[in-house]
Amino acid sequence: MGMFQRDRQVFADAEPLDDSYEPEDIRERDEELEKYQRALQPIIDNRPTSNIFLYGKTGTGKTVATKFMLSHLENDATEYDDVDLSTVWVSCENLSSSYQVAVALVNELRESQDKDRISTTGYSQQRVFDILYEEIDALGGTVVIVLDEIDNIGHSDDILYGLPRARSNGYVDDVRPVIVGISNDFQFRDNLSPKVKDTLAEKEILFPPYDANQLRSILNPRAEKAFHDDVLDDDVVPLCAAFAAQDTGSARQAIRLLREAGELAQAADSDTVTEEHVRDAQDELEKNQLYEGMQELTTQGHAVLCALAYHQALDDVPVRSRDLYERYVKICDRLDADSVSERRVRDHLSDMNMLGLISVYERNEGLSAGRYHEYELDVPLKAVLEVLLSTTRFEELANIIESTADDNNLLQSDISDY
Repeated sequence: MGMFQRDRQVFADAEPLDDSYEPEDIRERDEELEKYQRALQPIIDNRPTSNIFLYGKTGTGKTVATKFMLSHLENDATEYDDVDLSTVWVSCENLSSSYQVAVALVNELRESQDKDRISTTGYSQQRVFDILYEEIDALGGTVVIVLDEIDNIGHSDDILYGLPRARSNGYVDDVRPVIVGISNDFQFRDNLSPKVKDTLAEKEILFPPYDANQLRSILNPRAEKAFHDDVLDDDVVPLCAAFAAQDTGSARQAIRLLREAGELAQAADSDTVTEEHVRDAQDELEKNQLYEGMQELTTQGHAVLCALAYHQALDDVPVRSRDLYERYVKICDRLDADSVSERRVRDHLSDMNMLGLISVYERNEGLSAGRYHEYELDVPLKAVLEVLLSTTRFEELANIIESTADDNNLLQSDISDY
């Protein structure tokens, strides 16, 4: 017998439990889809369309709903001779400026037409924007531009000013650009420059976290397809839904938990997936979620995390918020990135605390010093450095922090021990 054998007793078809799986219908988002349809309807009516921004935490259905709606929109648009529709999709996950987003859009448009890509360096921002306008204008009609995880661009929001005004400014003649922005950050709009806020004139659709009943509704059809008959104990899907609802309200988390439970049952050569498998899977995924939570932070979030990691490497924790903010500003200067206000940094710290990445202590020293907060990492410094080292923009700083921590003998524990 070989080491690897095909599973024939747990999984029938694991694809419905994969992150890339696109369901035939979108469950538990009727209200949001109705708003989405109303926002996109002007395209079919061949009239000006507002930009659309979707807000919600990871795993709340924003991206899958957008793919679902655009698929229907593209299909229905073919029924009308006077509707000329194109879509272009760019993930801003690793893009931290309008310049980088514009280059990515140009290359996405050119690739679809078998044209040469442009370099990511060597052009002025205005030249890249001019090329982008040329590519969009050549398409004609309505061009829906999806910018997924748009909050990663931070304050570098020129593209959100330029694209909506491209027609009125004469940069394009025969096209109506429509931006669909997808953001994990509910406060992203608050941090945009005033001119961008005035220009966007967008429809906002909020995607709240799912509750346990909604997650069960989402999991059940996937479970029926993914597992052989009678493999799942009755309490497996409800427990996966309950765990995810209590934590983040994320469908992605619930689906991953169900898949992990199945894989644990498979590894144990069990012919059923039980509650115990779910609990073991939850313990395993809790560790993984901390790393994923760090990886999914915005550029500003990573800068704050980097500042706290530096103080941790110096063994200078817990650190007061004002001292942490000073370090954060220096890091932004070194990255040639805009810094945000101290209040906004505290918002990022609050998000990290909710993710379980940091600990917060409230101090009260009476009338002399007053009330203030101190912070320290609640995950291994080594884990934080691993994430920062994998992010190109922070690699150099992460190496400096790692060297500092080594000098102070603070990297003795291995991540796997956590």
